[in-house]
Amino acid sequence: MKTVVQSTGSYQPDGWIQWPDHPELSFQFSRVLAAAQEGASMISECFRAASRMQPGDVESWYREWFRLGEVSDARATAAEAAGHLQTAQNNWLRAANYYRSSEFYLEGHDKRRIETFDRIEANSRRVMALMSPAGEVVKVPYEDGAHLDAYFLRAPRALAKTPVVICFGGLDEYKDELLHEITRHAFARGLSLLLVDLPGQGGTLRRQKIVNRFDTEVPVGRCVDYLLARGDIDPGRIALYGASLGGYYAPRAASFEHRIAAVVADCVLFSMPLRDRADQPDLLIWRHLKWVFGSDSIEGVIAKADKFSLEGTIDKIRCPFLIVHGEHDFVGTQTAIDAYDYAKGHGVKVEIKWFTEEETGASHCQIDNLTIGMEYVCDWLAKILNVDERELRKQPIAFASSPSL
Repeated sequence: MKTVVQSTGSYQPDGWIQWPDHPELSFQFSRVLAAAQEGASMISECFRAASRMQPGDVESWYREWFRLGEVSDARATAAEAAGHLQTAQNNWLRAANYYRSSEFYLEGHDKRRIETFDRIEANSRRVMALMSPAGEVVKVPYEDGAHLDAYFLRAPRALAKTPVVICFGGLDEYKDELLHEITRHAFARGLSLLLVDLPGQGGTLRRQKIVNRFDTEVPVGRCVDYLLARGDIDPGRIALYGASLGGYYAPRAASFEHRIAAVVADCVLFSMPLRDRADQPDLLIWRHLKWVFGSDSIEGVIAKADKFSLEGTIDKIRCPFLIVHGEHDFVGTQTAIDAYDYAKGHGVKVEIKWFTEEETGASHCQIDNLTIGMEYVCDWLAKILNVDERELRKQPIAFASSPSL
């Protein structure tokens, strides 16, 4: 296949920009590229895939990431057959992320969405089956017989009653991406995880057609109920982590769900200023917004998004609250300033961490340096949840047989 001549990529204050004339695709490319630090992509493969894409052509985007997913999937299957389980696990993790990337710009009704998502989850489950202890596929009871798709991952050195972090993304991130982003950092600090697809996310959206909602204390409350019913978690050490639009979901939930002991907003959204982009109907993000918000029009999305505000809400947070924000985040910095000032002014125990271009992590949700962001977040959570890493390392590593996935 002939290589397409592209605009020259370059490193900018918010990270690597692959196609200067296509900022949305460039950001998503950086998202896959940064995953290499967490084992969910390979740098050379990412750039090779990009060299085969036509900038702005979402079909070529789908084709090249899907191709890499198939390559990694095949490598993993061959490695497993040969008894090389670590190589198999590594490649299944990459396959899940490549498949996730491929489906990103498909229309919500495109049948390839669910076909590709099936592959994503299948690879994630294979990764979790090889963990020690093995990860669990769970269905958190929700409303009207529906459920929230989730993974429960128990930290290898967790105590009998483990602290746990409920994690979710936002508009476009779901549990299978969090599997590679936060797991190793949480495990090293004795934090178990419930990675969950809230309404409007992952399998909850794709299979059950459940769109998002502004009152996220409802689904988060169901997650807390599920954890407490397990009997193996510490009821006094349940935390929340939300990224991007999850930076609205998490503090909103913590405002009313007071069984939460700590909350992190990775890019906080004090409100959703979508009206500012109403005059840009050709942005690719509108396609995703309409699907997640359950609206056929931009106007419908904006009307629903107007309810997504933390004003008059986060003053009710009773637990420690961390805001993490990059100084070059494309949503701007004022949203973080407003949220911090409002919470602080109402007596909330809130902290803010700014990531600068000098240290990197200055992009949206530290997408230019996932590792430095997760290190900071998980260190803070371990401190608030009273985990002593020195004592933790004296604990034996737990092993368990793989459940049926």
